Amino acid sequence: AAGLMTNAEGLEYVRLVNGDSTSDIYLYGGCVTSYKVGGQEYVAVRPDAKMDGSKPISGGLSHCWPQFGPGEIQQHGFARNVNWTVKSMTDTTVELEMAPSDYTKEMWDKEFLCTFTVALEDDKLSTRMLVENKGEEAFDFQAALHSYFTVSALENLSISGSFAGKEFLNKMVGDGGEMQTEDREVITISEEYDRVYKGVNDPVLSDSGTGKTLTVMNTAGYEDTVIWNPYGNEGMGYNNFVCVESVKFDPVTLEGGASWTGDMSLKAGDI
Repeated sequence: AAGLMTNAEGLEYVRLVNGDSTSDIYLYGGCVTSYKVGGQEYVAVRPDAKMDGSKPISGGLSHCWPQFGPGEIQQHGFARNVNWTVKSMTDTTVELEMAPSDYTKEMWDKEFLCTFTVALEDDKLSTRMLVENKGEEAFDFQAALHSYFTVSALENLSISGSFAGKEFLNKMVGDGGEMQTEDREVITISEEYDRVYKGVNDPVLSDSGTGKTLTVMNTAGYEDTVIWNPYGNEGMGYNNFVCVESVKFDPVTLEGGASWTGDMSLKAGDI
């Protein structure tokens, strides 16, 4: 059944149901932790994830906002470790809201309102991140969905998209990373990955182990793709997930009264 649920550790989540598809969205972090179609799970949560609110959920479509990675405030910002509130919900949709709190103001004192909407449609899972500047002063932010997707095994995974010929930041090389050029049409992973592909936002995952594909449709806001995998790290369960993240890497300057939208949908298919 659809509705508001509580896990064994006391965290609340919303379950959406549409035919043979389901999706779970945790209020803590506003995090989508599951998208199943016909029993096949497409969203991964790491085996070392804490599901009790003691730290951000390691998995799901985790929010990085208002900062991606390290910077002036805590790693990946605060959207992933505060409780969002349910603004509205049906069996197939939920609208979550994150407003400033004492906790966020200490880090980042801006007049923002974030609304995250998830819709379990007949043929896809749609997400929308709406950022509004409710004040008069402009502020800058980065935004990302640090998305974890299931993999039967990395050797079965290939990721296609407009990668060939694109420059990317390879964070595994040198001190602060190194700009390199991708010469492959299809990405396969056989080592640790932390790569920022700017200007690529059309990745498609193919898993020969399940015979399934997952198309990541970034239709607004998210311009870049980060691929991350902690290859060899058994504790993180590296061989059963890949992060293919939807990212707006260059900061957005949002004027007072203005808004920004990030739209990302997941569409499952057969190879």
